[in-house]
Amino acid sequence: MEEDKIEIMSPDGQESQKTLESPEKPENKLQETIKKIKETAVEEDPRPSQQVNLRTILGGDLLTTELVRSQIWLFVLIVAFSLVYVAFRYQCQQDMIKIDQLEGQLKDAKFKALSSSSSLTEKCRESHVLEILKQNQDSLLHQADQPPYIIEVRGE
Repeated sequence: MEEDKIEIMSPDGQESQKTLESPEKPENKLQETIKKIKETAVEEDPRPSQQVNLRTILGGDLLTTELVRSQIWLFVLIVAFSLVYVAFRYQCQQDMIKIDQLEGQLKDAKFKALSSSSSLTEKCRESHVLEILKQNQDSLLHQADQPPYIIEVRGE
């Protein structure tokens, strides 16, 4: 009789070799092999070993399907908060840039107002007005020689 060795992967991740005696018909041998594969095949992920070492962490064995499925809403919440945080920070930075621009414009406007005010004050001084009137010689206005009179009106 002919013997075949088949390597079978168990659910815990260990390999084992089993020796099968071949039946007389090849169809029976195929059916036996399929039966053995169906017995050992599982649809679930193998349980991770209880040992936590660098290899299991870097290999991604900690992120099993069961763990991810049970914590999916936590991951969704973390992603949502991260997106909101980034969006608010971006908006805050844009507002800060706009505030800086407006403060610069405000300083410019205050400087222009101050310079206009000082120039107007200089042009409105009495001595400056009198000089302009003397230069033009076309006005009848002049400085008074007598003090102003105070007129009192009494009501009857």
